[in-house]
Amino acid sequence: MMFLSLALIFLLGLSAASIFEKIGLPRIIGMLVVGIIISPYVLGLLDSSILGISPELRQTALIIILIKAGLSLDLSDLRKAGRPAVMMSFVPACFEIAGYTVFAPLLLGTNRIDSAVMGAVLSAVSPAVVVPRMVKLIEEKRGTEKCIPQMILAGASCDDIFVIVLFSTFVTMAQGGSAKVSDFLNIPVSIVLGILLGTLAGICVHFLFERAFRRNHTISSTTKVIVILGTAFLLMAVETLVKSYAAVSGLLAIVAMACIIRLRSDKNVSSRLSEKFGKLWIGAEVILFVLVGAAVDVRYTLAAGLSALLMIFIALAFRAVGVFICLLGTKLTAKERLFCIIAYLPKATVQAAIGSVPLSLGLPCGKTVLSVAVLAILITAPLGAIGIDRTYSRLLEKEEI
Repeated sequence: MMFLSLALIFLLGLSAASIFEKIGLPRIIGMLVVGIIISPYVLGLLDSSILGISPELRQTALIIILIKAGLSLDLSDLRKAGRPAVMMSFVPACFEIAGYTVFAPLLLGTNRIDSAVMGAVLSAVSPAVVVPRMVKLIEEKRGTEKCIPQMILAGASCDDIFVIVLFSTFVTMAQGGSAKVSDFLNIPVSIVLGILLGTLAGICVHFLFERAFRRNHTISSTTKVIVILGTAFLLMAVETLVKSYAAVSGLLAIVAMACIIRLRSDKNVSSRLSEKFGKLWIGAEVILFVLVGAAVDVRYTLAAGLSALLMIFIALAFRAVGVFICLLGTKLTAKERLFCIIAYLPKATVQAAIGSVPLSLGLPCGKTVLSVAVLAILITAPLGAIGIDRTYSRLLEKEEI
């Protein structure tokens, strides 16, 4: 049955992606729809063995696109982005959490702490939706003169770390515990250690490639891809192994590793590697979004109601204000600022991963949080994807080469 499930994921996912693309909608919507239809909550066509490893498969797909992102990211461009890129990693999320904390008690009847838990679940931007699109813009040289896709890519990669740490802290508080200063210190520690670990890994991998080259051993691009992918898995394993001792962001380490490999390698080499990972992403994208759709329990969508819908849009308005504040003092035009706001709308991966956690922990807000999370995925993932795909050519300038 596992092979049948994989066949359904790839064949139906690609078919739906192609159909949606032909009618002018983003491919990921077709994949999400297929995932929802074949999920255990609708037709139940996926084997339990696939569902059991679904989080790992989704994370593997995310690793592939983050490696491609790192191989496309110019560190000098990222330095030029500077302050706004750092602010984008936490300010919009803080504003969105504030929106839930203020309005969820009024609209959904939750208390302040439960509202903060809800905000932490809902405020993470989806790297799965955003990162591949920013990589595409970097390759097409759209907005790159002002480092717009680089800034959004970097911010979206750090945003999830910030939100997940806050989520853990708020859940502890909702269970009757108290927040510790060390919990909040984990955020910068996780980012710094992740970058340092990734930099070290990138130097080691590049040294391995160079040493083999000096000894007249030709390493094919395919072999290099396997080595890089294996090292990325190792970085994720390190995050898990040292979790009880120190906070380390494995995903950020992966981006840093790929950036260092790009920086130290010949331009043609990094370009070929990026192309290889682009081909891998074709299959990984299908797995990621079909399984994200399969994780969505649509039964909770009906339970959410109009109040939840209103809450989501109010929170997005708060988020838009947060993005706008991050961009104050920059040379971005009104159109470019609008694009940044649109690019920071989609939610999917994190919400699918942690949306059900409050319910599984027995928190009173659990069912409400899951209902709003499901609704947010169904609304904002297509909204953000369509928004980015339809507006980037009008809102961003193409860099002259």
